[in-house]
Amino acid sequence: MSPIFILICILGYFSLLLLISKITSKDADNDSYFIGNRKSPWYLVAFGLIADSLSGVTYISVPGAVGKSQFSYMQLVLGYLFGYLVISYVLLPIYYRMQLTSIYVYLRERFGVTSQKTGSFFFLLSRLFGSAARLYLAAIVMQTFLFNPLGIPFQLSVTILIGLILAYTYKGGIKTLVYTDTLQSLLLLMGLLLTILFIMRDLDFGIIDTVQAIYQSEHSKMFFWDFRETNFFVKQFLGGMFIAIAMTGLDQNMMQKNLSCPSLKDAQRNINSFSIVVILVNLLFLSLGVLLYIYSEKNNLSIPQITDELYPLLAFEHLGFWAGLVFIIGLSAATFSSSDSVLTALTTSFYIDFLKKDGQEKDESQLKHTRYIIHFCFAVLLLLVILGIKVLNDKNIAIIDLVFLLAGYTYGPLLGLFFLGIFTKVKLREAWVPVVAVISPLIGHSLKTILNFPALQTMYQEGNLGAFNSVMFNIGQWCNQTFEISLNYRIGNELILINGIITVIGLLCISKTK
Repeated sequence: MSPIFILICILGYFSLLLLISKITSKDADNDSYFIGNRKSPWYLVAFGLIADSLSGVTYISVPGAVGKSQFSYMQLVLGYLFGYLVISYVLLPIYYRMQLTSIYVYLRERFGVTSQKTGSFFFLLSRLFGSAARLYLAAIVMQTFLFNPLGIPFQLSVTILIGLILAYTYKGGIKTLVYTDTLQSLLLLMGLLLTILFIMRDLDFGIIDTVQAIYQSEHSKMFFWDFRETNFFVKQFLGGMFIAIAMTGLDQNMMQKNLSCPSLKDAQRNINSFSIVVILVNLLFLSLGVLLYIYSEKNNLSIPQITDELYPLLAFEHLGFWAGLVFIIGLSAATFSSSDSVLTALTTSFYIDFLKKDGQEKDESQLKHTRYIIHFCFAVLLLLVILGIKVLNDKNIAIIDLVFLLAGYTYGPLLGLFFLGIFTKVKLREAWVPVVAVISPLIGHSLKTILNFPALQTMYQEGNLGAFNSVMFNIGQWCNQTFEISLNYRIGNELILINGIITVIGLLCISKTK
């Protein structure tokens, strides 16, 4: 497929987004930017959340990862369902009762200003790096098949992508994003379904043949029961449950659109509907992954060492023109959806939680001016983080693993703060809250490193230990001799729960006594 044609498709798609932005942002005020005037239709919010939650990571990385992890990812997704129930019936009633715009205002009302800023800081950190990792994955694919043939360097191509996102989000905010995310979800799903149909055509499979081939494939094993491994069902399920609670229910980016619904009942309908759809969509992405491997095996194609490259490679070079076209459309939707709403959420959280504004000031023009500056600054920060990931990228790590690894460390303190606030009556010595929030993930990381001692042994043999890992190696060696059975355990996606528990313990240590 010609790079010029791909560029025309992307520009056409962007023009459509810009048109939607122009229509929806007409007469938009600050209330429209922050919470969409609380008039967003719940069904549009629910459908739009598909693109916002899946992004380019699911679109590219999940199908490719099937070769190594099989269907174990579904164990995580099943945990999401129970996490969304907690969001729907525990968190949303609190947010709506308090009429929140930034959800971290809850921490201010419960504990104090320092806790609010600590929660907001960890959200800003989590979303900035998480969104950068997601956008990086899509940008690398576009760089390979579009910008490299045109002679455009990565730094410039990413700057262009960020600039396009900035152009249609800075004015309308949530009011615009509800509609652009709906379009992006539609195109993302269209790309997924059409790619499956193209592979079925080339394999000469009917629907029944396809289902049987996926079911019988060695890649479709879903449940794993070895408690020592990271893919153990209970670890994945609990990890998925708490990832959903933290990365959706305690995340300003995901909650801001939910809070734009007219009522609590509408917001609950939105989350409950979304929880079912996200299971079906992820199952389709994993099924696509199996079909990609079946297609590769049948045509004697070598599997790329970086499995994230498998889907784009087949779409552009083997499945034909139309497969390449729907892939680039779906990827464009995933690319823009992974970053557009996060700029609005980052702006909202910083404005309310750090500048101590509530978004309802009488001076509309001054608020807009401040909002534009913050929005632009976060766009620049997002660009810088992406460029940093490009420099430091370890090509042996799938981006989806990187995203969940970051979430395990950065959302743990949020999980601990909200849990303590909702389910206890504890008061905190606020000055120590940031200290606990920083130390808890460090303790969690040390625990993970010690328990994963065999990986340290490999690094030791290869002469690859840094200063921190050298200390952990000595500790792990002592633990391995003393508690050999316990060290057979491997920490996986339950890391977020472990860090949350460590945070709760730390916060209880700094609680006030009556």
